[in-house]
Amino acid sequence: MAVQIRKLDSTAPDFKATLDALLAFEAETDDAIESAVARILADVKKRGDAAVLEYTNRFDRIPGGAASMAAFDIGQAELDEALASLPEAQRAALRTAAERIRVFHERQKQELNGFSFTEPDGTLLGQRVTPLDRVGIYVPGGKAAYPSSVLMNAIPAQVAGVKDIVMVVPTPDGVKNRMVLAAAAIAGVTRVITIGGAQAVAALAYGTETIPPVDKIVGPGNAYVASAKRRVFGTVGIDMIAGPSEILVLCDGSTDPDWVAMDLFSQAEHDELAQAILLCPDADYIARVEESIHRLLPTMPRHATITTSLTDRGALVKVRDMEEACEIANAIAAEHLEISAAEPLLWADKIRHAGAMFLGRFSSESLGDYCCGPNHVLPTSRTARFSSPLGVYDFQKRSSVIMVSEAGARTLGKVAAELAYGEGLQAHARSAELRLEKS
Repeated sequence: MAVQIRKLDSTAPDFKATLDALLAFEAETDDAIESAVARILADVKKRGDAAVLEYTNRFDRIPGGAASMAAFDIGQAELDEALASLPEAQRAALRTAAERIRVFHERQKQELNGFSFTEPDGTLLGQRVTPLDRVGIYVPGGKAAYPSSVLMNAIPAQVAGVKDIVMVVPTPDGVKNRMVLAAAAIAGVTRVITIGGAQAVAALAYGTETIPPVDKIVGPGNAYVASAKRRVFGTVGIDMIAGPSEILVLCDGSTDPDWVAMDLFSQAEHDELAQAILLCPDADYIARVEESIHRLLPTMPRHATITTSLTDRGALVKVRDMEEACEIANAIAAEHLEISAAEPLLWADKIRHAGAMFLGRFSSESLGDYCCGPNHVLPTSRTARFSSPLGVYDFQKRSSVIMVSEAGARTLGKVAAELAYGEGLQAHARSAELRLEKS
């Protein structure tokens, strides 16, 4: 199947409608999945470990069947052994990526300190920032194994000060991924449990006899995991419900077209539903990128997935100029935005909505996925309009601090009482007035 990537022109009268249709993505709710997840959550909540053990043995086809939950715990010695068993190049790459991710998030933490100030009458007001006690990190298993996701989810939690980081990862057929375990050793994960699916989400949210409940669950998963996270939100916090991966490239025509074609492939290879779009004011350059796509695609091991993604959801868009490209980029609010141009900072100043911006022709999105330092867990499906990358702040919460002086109570008490009477809340008003009478 040859790729048939659509070509659009922003001057066409139906351009906006066509682009909106291309961007439209609503995760279909599968009634069978929703029903199964609801049953699993309720069962784990009721039966605890027994239910988790039963579902894990069944769904992950554990050889011989695990006799108890203890079989799913991986100790620190096994994590360290997995790290030591890796080829030196892989071990060094993991350590380098981890260090860069840690440095970035430590800098981020410095910007998130609490504050306080004292008013002239002695009243102290402020905000105190404290870490969550315990978080759960879901790491995909089976076909997908992402040690980079371990680093990106666990390191910010550790930097934030979370003391208990519980990682769950399915091991279909009992097969463990050494790089995933090695990443857990490097990232400071405190406990690794080889369970997955909706039952793992339920165990983290509700707790079982052997798994304590967490305060927040982060990390990607399949449709069952996404449904379970959505359902347990409120009992625990969650990071986001992520959609298919996206890349939007703004190019002025000065970058090697092979580079841009490969950047589009880098997201299209994730999933048939992934989206890769190029915005460029140069029609000749767009034609060169299209030629690169056709020439390079057969060399890609995942060419079938890339072909489907580019055909169904990809586009090469001719725009009037880079100014318009930025306007369209803000409407798209992509997960990954590359500004591959001679003056990337000029155009970056015009961008308001993007999960992550990669500026300049040498800043490939793939570097951000692994080792630049900023987090690769990013908002998708236009949610970059109102949400942010995963970060230290996702593993902290803020408490307001209020210490009112006697003089402050006299001033503020009158204001509070007046407003409380206006709302018909007499006890509120009297609570403030009693302190006026005392003083």
